[in-house]
Amino acid sequence: MAEPFPLAPSLWFATAPAAAPTPPLAQDVTADVCVIGAGFAGLSTALHLAEAGVSVVVLETHEPGWGGSGRNGGQVIPGIKYDPSEIFAKFGPVAGEALIGFVGSTADLVFDLIAKHEMDVPHKRAGWIQGAHTPAMVETVKRRSAEWQARGVDAQFLDKDAAASLLGTDRYLAGWVDRRAGGVQPLAYARGLAKAALAAGAAIHGQSKVVSLTRSGSNWTVRTAQGASVTAPRVVVATNGYTGDLIPKLRQTVIRPNSFIVATEALSDNVAGTILPEGQVVSDTRQLLLYFRKDHQNRLLMGGRGPFREPKDAADWAHLERVVGKMYPQAKGVPFDFRWCGRVALTRDFLPHLHEPEPGLLVDIGCMGRGVGLQSAMGKAMAGYIATGDKGRLPFPVVPITPLPLHALNELYVSAIIAWYRLTDGGMKDKAA
Repeated sequence: MAEPFPLAPSLWFATAPAAAPTPPLAQDVTADVCVIGAGFAGLSTALHLAEAGVSVVVLETHEPGWGGSGRNGGQVIPGIKYDPSEIFAKFGPVAGEALIGFVGSTADLVFDLIAKHEMDVPHKRAGWIQGAHTPAMVETVKRRSAEWQARGVDAQFLDKDAAASLLGTDRYLAGWVDRRAGGVQPLAYARGLAKAALAAGAAIHGQSKVVSLTRSGSNWTVRTAQGASVTAPRVVVATNGYTGDLIPKLRQTVIRPNSFIVATEALSDNVAGTILPEGQVVSDTRQLLLYFRKDHQNRLLMGGRGPFREPKDAADWAHLERVVGKMYPQAKGVPFDFRWCGRVALTRDFLPHLHEPEPGLLVDIGCMGRGVGLQSAMGKAMAGYIATGDKGRLPFPVVPITPLPLHALNELYVSAIIAWYRLTDGGMKDKAA
């Protein structure tokens, strides 16, 4: 397998505050819990465990936030892919009501953590707009906004003119806005979580790739590539899109496409004022969606799918650069300063999966493009379960590890769809002359 794309070419690496020291694990240690993976889920788990007085050690192959957590679009969107009525149908009225409450509060948690720990994280909470790209999707977003409005959420359906006014483009037929949402500098947020966890008493070790996980009696031994190990009765695995073969068959439970992003140079005030003038973050209703926003320096970011393989050169981002010009002609010709990508973990049912294949081993996988809020909240929930033993603290049921049937063929199928997507610029047609 090719080496994953590095973090350094990203906009977030260039603009994040300095990371706290997280030296490699140098000697054998013991703890109550060992967390594998220092992304949003792992860091949130460690922070909330440490605050509960539980001793915790985090092991990370690279550095905190190196994976998808430090590479995503920084969109903090509450909810999951399912609307309230669909959640009720899937989980029943009792579990469904609890789950709606959980997923509806994920954005609150992120912004509350930033404020509570005084994190150095550029952020703005102006809402999320979902643009409808077909007449059928107009009806979908109309129903979706009405369902959340009925639950007291500050949500609003946007007709074509209202959507164009907020988006600064007339490319969408309608949309809806959820004002619970917002945007953050995601690597800065990951580093903020790490600093908060360290301050609470957690130990975090970067450059400490886990190479084996073995059980002896009531304890697990988590051994790193340099030979040092952590012994703990509880282990949490939170590696998501960068999951390897540490746990048999786990990697085959998800599809892990690359999500690609480009960022322009800082826009002039005149141009920036015509694009997302109120500062919302945006994604649309395409199956392979486009997502975009401005950052705290008025750069325009455009994200979407890229090659399933690791990128080879700038041409692998060209489709997104063309989309910028189609979506926002006023930005056409503005240079692109950054191009990067990262892997996401998609489950078959588009839900996060919790697994407990052996006593004391808890696995969380599946971010579905909403990892900033969802995985921060999953970390808090997992910490609550570990600290109390109460499985009711988990928002999703614990399920068996079940590989996708014909996993390799699934990846080939997704790869073929993505190839079509790139050739058609995300399905965005040129405007008629």
